[in-house]
Amino acid sequence: MVLKTFGWSFAVTALGLVAAVFYGGWTAFGIVAILSILEISLSFDNAVVNAGILKKMNAFWQRIFLTIGVLIAVFGMRLVFPVVIVAISAKMGPVEAVDLALNNKDRYQELVTDAHPAIAAFGGMFLLMIFLDFIFEDRDIQWLRWIERPLAKLGKVDMLSVCIALAVLLITAFTFATHAHQHGGAHVDKAQTVLISGIAGLITYMVVGGLSGFFEERLEEEEEREHEADEEAARTGKKRSAVALAGKAAFFMFLYLEVLDASFSFDGVIGAFAITNDIVLMALGLGIGAMYVRSLTVYLVRQGTLDDYVYLEHGAHYAIGALAVILMVTIQYQINEVITGLVGVVLIGASFWSSVRRNRALAAAEGDAGADEKTEVPSGV
Repeated sequence: MVLKTFGWSFAVTALGLVAAVFYGGWTAFGIVAILSILEISLSFDNAVVNAGILKKMNAFWQRIFLTIGVLIAVFGMRLVFPVVIVAISAKMGPVEAVDLALNNKDRYQELVTDAHPAIAAFGGMFLLMIFLDFIFEDRDIQWLRWIERPLAKLGKVDMLSVCIALAVLLITAFTFATHAHQHGGAHVDKAQTVLISGIAGLITYMVVGGLSGFFEERLEEEEEREHEADEEAARTGKKRSAVALAGKAAFFMFLYLEVLDASFSFDGVIGAFAITNDIVLMALGLGIGAMYVRSLTVYLVRQGTLDDYVYLEHGAHYAIGALAVILMVTIQYQINEVITGLVGVVLIGASFWSSVRRNRALAAAEGDAGADEKTEVPSGV
């Protein structure tokens, strides 16, 4: 099971590390290995959240997530995205940006750093909305009841999560405006950039998340229709295409997963510059890490881990909330990537331990109930 799920990840790791040695020797090998570990540690919460969505999709779309989705994640976000950001922020063509990334690495890193406020505001708002919508929803299973119970009651107020997210964005932008005023207006454009990028992140979440939610609600009806169509196909002998079997709901959930993965990868891409400014090594290291996150997602789905450890999803969403706040803070202040990674690991670790304790308590209660039934004296004796 492990080899089947992680086989491609192991293969990509071997190829990536060999390519690193050929590209830059053993120093490059070490950098790629460190970047891989960084990406996995920063994105473990991503895997847990992805698993919660992926388990609703059929086998065809799970395969798409592992193939085309990986190409988007590795080449799109870890290789193309930093170049596109530089091209847009520096107002240069894509060929120029690639040339800069390969031949003038210091200038390339400088331009990506300049674009960080826009990246952090977009990703921060997208992730914040995911956390707020989760925390304001009334759930049967609650992890931190003293927080989640009152927040679930507040969540009955329409559009509360949007209002809070916009308030956070305005406070962040206002902080820059104040900062700019105190320093002769040097950062006024940055405040405007933060505001526009944050609103873009919010709109992206509402459009993609809204479509995903809409089609998710219709998923049961669609599955029923597809089951009838399968029976009809069996009678007539006509074979149905895999895409038709997948349905619109799965497509939009896949789209939602890709945008979610993109938002999660922002911190990994930015954090990688603390280790190297070589775009080839970044793509190799972060790409290997992205493969493991994908494989881990599928492993969690197939093993039913989220059903067995019910608080894991809660811990992952708290980690998302923490990451959203960290991204917004990094617009003005630098935060070490180790802290960012540890926050997610600690929250998910705590939720896992709480799940284990809950399972033990339930098993003990069932054992006691079974013992009571056996020792109970039958009536009439």
